[in-house]
Amino acid sequence: MSDVVKAIILGIIEGLTEFLPVSSTGHLILAGSLLNFEGDAATTFKIVIQLGAVMAVLILYWKRYLAIGTNLIRMDFSRSRGLNVIHMILAMLPALIVYLLLKDTIKSHLFGPTPVLIGLVAGAVLMIIAARSRRTETADTMDRINYKQAFGIGLFQCLALWPGFSRSGSTISGGLLLGTSQKAAADFTFLISVPVMFGATLLDLYDSRDLLSSDDLVLMLIGFVTSFLVAMIAVVTFIKLIKRLRLEWFALYRFVLAALFYFIIIL
Repeated sequence: MSDVVKAIILGIIEGLTEFLPVSSTGHLILAGSLLNFEGDAATTFKIVIQLGAVMAVLILYWKRYLAIGTNLIRMDFSRSRGLNVIHMILAMLPALIVYLLLKDTIKSHLFGPTPVLIGLVAGAVLMIIAARSRRTETADTMDRINYKQAFGIGLFQCLALWPGFSRSGSTISGGLLLGTSQKAAADFTFLISVPVMFGATLLDLYDSRDLLSSDDLVLMLIGFVTSFLVAMIAVVTFIKLIKRLRLEWFALYRFVLAALFYFIIIL
């Protein structure tokens, strides 16, 4: 199988899994193992193409980004206007700091099938705990999320740096445990995903600049475009699904996936 075909397959997988709490990175690593698509360039590829799917969120929430940007220019951070740039900074800062400190360790030790399987199971357990928690709901919409909840969700997002945990799974679980509705947590998760992934992609490309060839960049472009196109088709349906379907169902899928790949790859 050619690398171009592998890039397209992985792009499709990314576009289909990015918006569900099942870990798109975990799926890419497991699929990459089956396709024998591994190594430093492949690791960077799996990070870069996630941005393609996430860019679909930019189109979906463009009015919200425009409003936040406008208020930032005006230096208007009034809580009465709902979500603002301070919420986003508080939610992004913890994961950014941890990633900068541990990115080499993460890429060298966690981008493999075994860590992913551990992350899938541990993330599933977290999702079940969050779904069954009985916290008083104080934020039924994204605009009612307070600064403390935004920062708390950001702390939970650090778990997503372990492939298999899932960014949306970790942050939505964190939101539920901190008193937001699943819909509010999901909307907030998708909103902060664009700057988070954009920053992570740029940092990784910069760090890998001496390791990548022109062929690698072509494959990344193919995967990026494929994941973006597939995500554009799937984004609305999948985002509605994650807002309505209880997290236990996604947790069950993660258990089944982990068991399946354990027998296929590990044994």
